Amino acid sequence: MANYQRIRDLREDADKTQKQVADDMFMHVSQYRRYESGEREIPLSIAIALSEYYNVSIDYIAGLTNEKVSVNTNDITGSELKFLNRFRQLSDLQKGRILERMDIFLEKDM
Repeated sequence: MANYQRIRDLREDADKTQKQVADDMFMHVSQYRRYESGEREIPLSIAIALSEYYNVSIDYIAGLTNEKVSVNTNDITGSELKFLNRFRQLSDLQKGRILERMDIFLEKDM
């Protein structure tokens, strides 16, 4: 998916018009339209501003990941990172089973 499609989807999810986003970004609506339509490449400074505006990672805006929010690995312990890497290798069904089991463990602790 191209990054211009991502900013369009983010705008639509936020129920904003192109004019509203352009005004919030301090640019003319025609300039913003060109970014969103893919007519013009999105400059890094605008991509950063959009990622802050929509509270998503710059990697998501750039199309490098499908995760809207990046994980700061400095806040993750070694065992959490190991779990995350293994979890990502599972099928959707297996992930669902793991999450169900986690819910059971959490309910027992309450």
